Amino acid sequence: QVQLVESGGGLVQAGDSLRLSCAASGRTFSIYAIGWFRQAPGKERAYVASISWSGSSTHYAEFVKGRFTLQLSSVTPEDTAVYYCAGPGPDLATTYFGSWGQGTQVTVSS
Repeated sequence: QVQLVESGGGLVQAGDSLRLSCAASGRTFSIYAIGWFRQAPGKERAYVASISWSGSSTHYAEFVKGRFTLQLSSVTPEDTAVYYCAGPGPDLATTYFGSWGQGTQVTVSS
């Protein structure tokens, strides 16, 4: 099983940049991809971005260290949400993203 912990959220102003982190522990060798999702107030959870291990050098350090980042740039109030990272769960036959962090709140003021 993989455990995930997000950090880096907070209150920022519109136009600011923000970097969210996702720290993985446990069976990190099983991580092929990490997804980022967000859930805004009153809305369903939505996909934001993902990276996968393709053998290239682009994200090599992240997979080796088990620490992943999501860069948010020029944020707007519409980016206000709880942001989650997700990784491999126990039932890959059903869905890959079966392990979730607790989320980190991002609030953007206008």
